[in-house]
Amino acid sequence: MAHYAIGDIQGCYDELTALLHKIGFNHGNDTLWLTGDIVNRGPKSLEALQFAMKHESSVRIVLGNHDLHLLAVGYGHGSLKRSDTLSPILKHPQSKTMLDWLRRQSLLIQTDRYVMVHAGILPQWSVEQAQSLAEEVEHELQGKRVETFFSKMYGNTPTAWKEDLGGYKRLRFITNVFTRMRALTFTNELEFDFKAGLDKMPLYLRAWFQVPDRRHLSHTVVFGHWSALGHLNTNNIISLDTGALWGGKLTAIDLDTQHIIQVDAINGLNWKTVLK
Repeated sequence: MAHYAIGDIQGCYDELTALLHKIGFNHGNDTLWLTGDIVNRGPKSLEALQFAMKHESSVRIVLGNHDLHLLAVGYGHGSLKRSDTLSPILKHPQSKTMLDWLRRQSLLIQTDRYVMVHAGILPQWSVEQAQSLAEEVEHELQGKRVETFFSKMYGNTPTAWKEDLGGYKRLRFITNVFTRMRALTFTNELEFDFKAGLDKMPLYLRAWFQVPDRRHLSHTVVFGHWSALGHLNTNNIISLDTGALWGGKLTAIDLDTQHIIQVDAINGLNWKTVLK
């Protein structure tokens, strides 16, 4: 029995199939974590989502910003972008079933050693607090006010955490941390414009996992989202988005052995160029 985690798929279903074949994944015995952004931008978002649904007994996902974007559009509170590849899901006869399944997925999952989120955990949050805050958002996603949540979800404010944040400002901030965070200011405010690698980080910013005295060091954080970061396994973090969508690689890690397995983007396409 093995426990694997795989970085952002983003509709790159052929690469996922190739990677699972390469690691010899056994749905009867092994377990698989997917770091979110199951869908969008790549050519087979529908197939990637159907895979996760079909194998939910052995596959667990966390929601990424692209997955939430699909849900928002599906519930009438988001607009499709030119680069989106979500129409096959939205036009599918079973679209409602797929959206209902997706909105019941988690923002955070954990074991006694690992915690997985899509983007990261705010430095001042313990794993216990992060779990509780994730559940606040999950309650809205799975409840009767889901359409109201999506009408309030988009936006970059507030940028700083306060314990007394309330209402949809609180829910938006929590959602942005778990699904969009990369860089923070030195006062731990969210900064959404920076998307490059660590070697290009401005002096006034630092990666969320570079903040000293993080309160969630009880666990190793497994995450994706930051393709320019690539694979890192250091300081209680494992980053797994290695840019399969952009012609890079799709990466898996055996969480028991720390062994890394990768496959190249099958078509070798630079989707940034294709989608201009």
